[in-house]
Amino acid sequence: MTKKDNDDHIPPHVLRPGARWQDLYIYQKSDTLYQLTALFCKRFFPARGERTVDQMVQAARSLKQNIVEGSEDGKTSTEMELNLINVARSSNDELREDYKDYLNKNHLPFWNPSDPKLQPFQEYSRTHNKPEDYLAQAPQWTAEQFCNICLTLCYQVDAMMNRYLKRLDKLFKENGGIKERMYAVRTGYRQQQDEHMRALERENATLKQQLTSLQQQISTLQQQLTASEARYQDLRQRALNAYYHQQDEIAALKKKLGED
Repeated sequence: MTKKDNDDHIPPHVLRPGARWQDLYIYQKSDTLYQLTALFCKRFFPARGERTVDQMVQAARSLKQNIVEGSEDGKTSTEMELNLINVARSSNDELREDYKDYLNKNHLPFWNPSDPKLQPFQEYSRTHNKPEDYLAQAPQWTAEQFCNICLTLCYQVDAMMNRYLKRLDKLFKENGGIKERMYAVRTGYRQQQDEHMRALERENATLKQQLTSLQQQISTLQQQLTASEARYQDLRQRALNAYYHQQDEIAALKKKLGED
């Protein structure tokens, strides 16, 4: 069996492969929202006695943490990851409503998608996901800017989670859950071992044929060797007989010549 043939029979994995959660844009952007929300609450809410602070920070943290947990749990359970990402979506929705409430309560404008104040940030945020891309600028933002920027990030995270959920749904339809993957791995492994055994049996049958052929050749060579040995002994004996006969003739001639 060649390496290519062997590669074609590699069984699937029980653990679902995937990117590290630290590398997911959806995680990076949710971490940005968490850190910006903590900074927003510190700047624009009183130090104590404001329940909204705990709610907003907790919602932002829940968004981030459920993406992390979902990514980790998704290695074994797509169903669990789907559930956790949906929890993250709910937390994101809650956070988004808190920012909207702050704007409404403080009579601050909500930037619509065509607002010229929003467009430059939309372009920037499409290619910038990490907290360090925002935290240096955030201390200079007004409450209006802060809320609208965080709202934009919430909408982007929601869109990213929707796409992520669709991808998970597609993966689940194609590969199934953990039990199906375990069955596929076991079945694939058994098929691989069975194929390997059949290959060994075919190779063994070929070797048996070759052994039989070699034994036949050895038997023929032994017969030829035996015949050659017999012929050699016969020729040797003839040569010896001729030699002794010749010696006798020489001796007889010498005797005859001596008498003469």
